Amino acid sequence: MPFLPMSREEMQARGWDELDVLLVSGDAYVDHPSFGTALIGRWLESNGFRVGIVAQPRWDTVDDITVMGRPRLFASVSAGALDSMLAHYTAFRKKRSDDAYTPGGMSGARPNRACLVYTGLVRQAFSGLPVILGGIEASLRRATHYDFWTDKLRKSILLDSKADAITYGMAENGVLDIAKLLQNLSEGKTPTAALWSRASGCCFATKESELAQLQKESAPWLESAARFPAHEEIERDKKKLLALATGMEKQVHEVRGAVQFTAGRVVVSTPLKPLTTEEIDKIYSLPFLKQPHPRYKEPIPAVTMIRFSLTSHRGCGGGCSFCSLALHQGRKITSRSEASILHELQQLTRHPHWDGALTDIGGPSANMWGAFCKNKATCNRTSCLAPTPCPHFQVDARKHIALLRKAVNTPKVKHVRIASGVRFDLSLLDTDCAAVFAQEFVGGQLKLAPEHSESATLRRMRKPEIHVFEKYLHLFEQASQQAGKRQYVIPYLMSAFPGCTDSEMKRLAEWLRARGWQPQQVQCFIPTPATVATAMFYAGIDTDGNAIHVARTDAERLRQHGILMGTAQNNAKPPHHRQNRPNRIGKPKRRD
Repeated sequence: MPFLPMSREEMQARGWDELDVLLVSGDAYVDHPSFGTALIGRWLESNGFRVGIVAQPRWDTVDDITVMGRPRLFASVSAGALDSMLAHYTAFRKKRSDDAYTPGGMSGARPNRACLVYTGLVRQAFSGLPVILGGIEASLRRATHYDFWTDKLRKSILLDSKADAITYGMAENGVLDIAKLLQNLSEGKTPTAALWSRASGCCFATKESELAQLQKESAPWLESAARFPAHEEIERDKKKLLALATGMEKQVHEVRGAVQFTAGRVVVSTPLKPLTTEEIDKIYSLPFLKQPHPRYKEPIPAVTMIRFSLTSHRGCGGGCSFCSLALHQGRKITSRSEASILHELQQLTRHPHWDGALTDIGGPSANMWGAFCKNKATCNRTSCLAPTPCPHFQVDARKHIALLRKAVNTPKVKHVRIASGVRFDLSLLDTDCAAVFAQEFVGGQLKLAPEHSESATLRRMRKPEIHVFEKYLHLFEQASQQAGKRQYVIPYLMSAFPGCTDSEMKRLAEWLRARGWQPQQVQCFIPTPATVATAMFYAGIDTDGNAIHVARTDAERLRQHGILMGTAQNNAKPPHHRQNRPNRIGKPKRRD
């Protein structure tokens, strides 16, 4: 199976003189299901559509956009795997010098606000062609949102970009719906709101005066749709952004539609139907080559990270307030079948660069494969795990361990390792399996995300109390010792979270110092569009409406970050200490 075409020559080799769909992406083209453009492209191809890819086009000319000619149906535009502003700037608004999704790892191959720029290029190149936005940049900006990089409130990216629609979330069904609807549209006809309203997970704009007729003719789901605060309401009252953020979470979780009024128009989101196991199995069985397109001469750093990894499921029940996954993939877990995962692994062992090591089997959280909710009633929780695991959230840890053991016993597989993404609070529900996991599937280091030590901040993050993390550390150390393995945990930590004060950061630093730990994975909170934590940052209140301290300026944020990092600098190490070596749990380092 050849790569999806990126040139006229590749189109001609397939016998094509025209594309049906053009995919424009801010990432390089890697034919791997972890890259959204490849995933959507192969999915459309498997359904009979001719798809071409323009990856990281120049934005001072339309020449790269037009290289394969005008597509017959539409162009889909994505900034790539990351929001382009997040890809370009650090938490302190400093320009990044690297980009893991670009050949050579160098930044500068995509523009700021890539969805806006690429849409403009497509409009310039192909007048009248429908343009559909997709990917995480568009998905999380589909309603009014706070933009950290300009410190301003912005309207839906749909209105700013003048695109026709957005496919939000994991958009395979939405994009396929749109392709079929446009294919069946009579020649010369212009797509209407009624057409977009029939696609899953589709966001479009219409006039307020047309909403009632739309509901009557093609969108009966509008009757139960969520009503988000209007853009003008949020401009007048910052607290309304928090209502919007929590409303968006609930809307995705409940698979409802939504509407938001903005300056005489209505931004409408159709319900986003999650995939079934059968559908997700089919998608991951597509003939991905698991390699970058041959036009690239320099390595693409992200390929090293994901080439020999497998996706076992989508969705995350954690619902952390700072994480976009609850908005993008939802809290409902959609798992692949065991047979599908093992079949893909067998295919992976035939890869020309296969070395016998499977680096990961997982999803947003590695140990949520097979999880489901047994509660058939309406759920009002914002997290399946915080503050404590919900008894309705069911996961079979023994079945997960059995899957990992079958994977490691597959011919040509030497190792199966999971180095991050484990929910330690979920693991503690079955301590025997947690011990087996540590002994058999951790290759020396395990990255976990306690994020903080202080109860008030953890509650706002929707993370478990620190004693839960400490309990897991004790179990991990005991299991590692019993297996005769010297293993380490590296904690992910966060500074300057909304509501966190300097005093709380000092207590976190003291917690680390008491264990002889040197912080290595510390992220200063970045307010990304649409999350609840970002709304708390913007409004200065928590989800209960209480006023909270917010480290808002770069100086305040740097100070909090420095409190944590400075602790390690003040805690001198013996001369033989290796600066980047992880700290072993339960064995505090000597201090001078």
